[in-house]
Amino acid sequence: MKADIITIWPHGDAPGASDSRVSPQIVDMAKEYEPFDRAASGVRCPELAFWYPETSNGVTLLVAPGGGFERIMIDREGSALAMFFTSMGYTLAVMTYRFPQDGHHEAAEAPLADAQRAVRVLRHRAARGLNGKRIVMMGFSAGGYVAASVGTRFDEKLYPVQDIADSLAARPDALVLLYPVISMREGLAHAGSRQQLLGDCPTQREIEAYSLETRVTAQTPQTLLIHAVNDESVPINNSMVMFSALREHGVPSELHFYEKGGHGFGIRNVADLPLASWPMLVNEWLRARKW
Repeated sequence: MKADIITIWPHGDAPGASDSRVSPQIVDMAKEYEPFDRAASGVRCPELAFWYPETSNGVTLLVAPGGGFERIMIDREGSALAMFFTSMGYTLAVMTYRFPQDGHHEAAEAPLADAQRAVRVLRHRAARGLNGKRIVMMGFSAGGYVAASVGTRFDEKLYPVQDIADSLAARPDALVLLYPVISMREGLAHAGSRQQLLGDCPTQREIEAYSLETRVTAQTPQTLLIHAVNDESVPINNSMVMFSALREHGVPSELHFYEKGGHGFGIRNVADLPLASWPMLVNEWLRARKW
């Protein structure tokens, strides 16, 4: 399935990329005879890759793949989702985003700025009938942090207005978070993501501010959380503290744990595990939503 690709920002490079010296790179990490497993890095010009259903159900899935803020797994947690979700009627939009340590003007806010802009671009396209009007943001691992950031910080002004799309809401209609990085607190944080986001010696104030369980409000979108208990990279307590915060603020939410699956399972290599059902779980949860 071939994707249609557009840039998120009107001039290609993001506004804050003028301070960065990184160069874009894509490396295929797949072994011989395996399907594509590309990893993107050095992002300056964030993009959206689209796959369309034959008959739309009116929902666009905006996907932020993971990679620890060092790479973006654009196939394993991106393009590989296309066949299933388009067959269910979803438009799939897989985004790339900039990294906190790549020298962009927004620094730690660069991925969130890209995600806010992506939601607004999708809303602007929806008004022209180019994709579904409901925007559900799905994030994996560090991409889960990006998605949860949009869900909790959608109203923050992080970049200068670019065009009419920036008059539209950046709040997604729902969140789907798979093995997400949520907290920067000791004992919860994924060390690599925290280092990339906040550096080697973050202050306690920064740790609290960037722990997203502290940013949940009643306006946070309804959320589905999915995690494998034997995840040795991102502790399951990340999903648990997020779920607790959502419940505390009365946000409709569900949390599903699978016994096995580890980290970074995506949609591939899950055959013969109960975990293989997670895309259907997402579909059924979204079908039951009251928009």
